[in-house]
Amino acid sequence: MSDNKVQIFDTTLRDGEQVPGCKLNTEQKLIIAERLDLLGVDVIEAGFPVSSPGDFASVTEIAKIVKNATVCGLTRAVENDIKVAAEALVHAKRPRIHTGIGTSESHIKYKFNSTQEKVIERGIAAVKYAKSFVEDVEFYAEDAGRTDNEFLARVCEAMIKAGATVLNIPDTTGYCLPEEYGAKIKYLKENVKGIDNVIISCHCHNDLGLATANSISGAINGARQIECTINGIGERAGNTALEEVVMIMSQHPYLNLNTNIDTKLLYDTSRMVSENMGMPVQPNKAIVGANAFAHSSGIHQDGVIKNRETYEIIDPAEVGVTESAIVLTARSGRAALAYRAKKVGYELTKLQLDKVYKEFLNFADKKKEVIDEDIHQIMKNTNVTAAVVA
Repeated sequence: MSDNKVQIFDTTLRDGEQVPGCKLNTEQKLIIAERLDLLGVDVIEAGFPVSSPGDFASVTEIAKIVKNATVCGLTRAVENDIKVAAEALVHAKRPRIHTGIGTSESHIKYKFNSTQEKVIERGIAAVKYAKSFVEDVEFYAEDAGRTDNEFLARVCEAMIKAGATVLNIPDTTGYCLPEEYGAKIKYLKENVKGIDNVIISCHCHNDLGLATANSISGAINGARQIECTINGIGERAGNTALEEVVMIMSQHPYLNLNTNIDTKLLYDTSRMVSENMGMPVQPNKAIVGANAFAHSSGIHQDGVIKNRETYEIIDPAEVGVTESAIVLTARSGRAALAYRAKKVGYELTKLQLDKVYKEFLNFADKKKEVIDEDIHQIMKNTNVTAAVVA
């Protein structure tokens, strides 16, 4: 793999599906899995096979149809979990078992009532057992974000020796600041023997709204896999949003980080996941929200109409959006009204525009948004005979 390639590990079908009310049936999962494969993700985390017969069946069927991506199944550091995951992945062209255990003081003390040494022993046993089924084994150090770096380095070194090919460093609670998370990845790169022979992975949650920033910081400091979901869906406040990290790397070429994602499919994929999960995308969501390329301020509209790059850093076509939207509101100016009027068939002179604009403001003060039908009514009300655009 190129040193500059960042693998995209999509966990929409596993972590994303943990959102209350977002349960998918097997047919829906297969539809989304095929789209993720087409999108160009490197790894599809298809589910947690031991959790239910339905999840086992879904992972099994996904493993059969995915042509390009690695198909991954999640487990705990429990032999039966691992055995069941291996059974579900038997048809995968590129199978991966994702196993692990909590490593923070909080998890060791309260979740496992255990010790650091025993946790390392359980992790080693899990990786070795998973390795007996598949070559590609990813180990997650749950709550790594709150794990002491020196101990985390010991854990990582032990898992590399046991056969892990990927080390997942999750900020499970979304607590880290970007500089802290980036420094953690840097520390591991500099202090773990054999670290250059494995891939470091970022799995960041969004409890403080920092998931995307933390993942990018991790990649800048040497991580070469980012775990994310479409629309940033996931447990609690969600996960790193796939569309955000991909476009950040795309828009900042000096980072020298790239992915295999076909960005032109991002918008449609976002809508597909939203519709199947019944989880609306907030209008101001970065990249794929309804308002991501919509402009209603007169100052912004004037700039965008003259040159898109004045207020847009991404060409909408890059992510599969047809064009920018000029939304007419009471904050819109003459340039926006003239632009939209031309779109619906009217070429206005400056004098005509001045007259029509006064009537437009009357409409705009009464409505949240002036739509195309309103423009026709405004033209009728003002008795302006404009040149008709063919």
